[in-house]
Amino acid sequence: MAPSLTLKKEPAPRSAQTGWKHRLPRLQYAYDALEPYIDERTMAVHHGELHASYVAQLNTALAPFADLQSRSALWLLRNLDSLPGAIRGTVRASAGAHVNHSLFWNALSPKGGGLPVGALGEAIARGFGSFEDFRTRFEAVGAALSGAGWLWLVKNRSGLAILTTDAHDYPLADGAFPLLLNDLWDHAYYLKHEKRRADYLKSWWPVVNWPEAARRYQHAVHSPVTTFPRYPWTPQRS
Repeated sequence: MAPSLTLKKEPAPRSAQTGWKHRLPRLQYAYDALEPYIDERTMAVHHGELHASYVAQLNTALAPFADLQSRSALWLLRNLDSLPGAIRGTVRASAGAHVNHSLFWNALSPKGGGLPVGALGEAIARGFGSFEDFRTRFEAVGAALSGAGWLWLVKNRSGLAILTTDAHDYPLADGAFPLLLNDLWDHAYYLKHEKRRADYLKSWWPVVNWPEAARRYQHAVHSPVTTFPRYPWTPQRS
């Protein structure tokens, strides 16, 4: 049966919301809405358990430091060297996971797929030759990454680029601003594809949210490079 788009949005776990600065974002679709491309169980574990655990780790690490609790996750990533050494590693991992996953959920849509159009579609054709060439390159770069990490299409100072980051690192170099990303940790696909990451990458395109990627591209193009990178998703309400 086809997934219903009228299903309620998935709520963030209550324990991840009470009195915390950093919160698990609510999805704009139900856990089963991306079937058959991403299965309901994977979504439930990935968002409701794993992402929630990264948010909890981040809030716990910041709890003794009142002056850091009001900082955004992206600010923390950009200022790691100024953080206390005792929490630097935890913040790098948990804030990175929180930023990346929050971007990732918005990069997916039950109404996704198709081709990028407008300025982003033109930029992809200009930068990679064609959409098919871009898609082939994106899949190949993701499949080639050794170990866990993230796969990105970014806008930087010279144009569009495909890159990967290890673990939960966020692409901070060269004014990179993320347009599209995919999670290459095996928890994103193991229940459905086991170790077959290449199969996951090929099957993922029908849920890509190209309007969101296009919105990010327009935002990047019309903002001064000195402001890169901006807060990468809609700011959370307190």
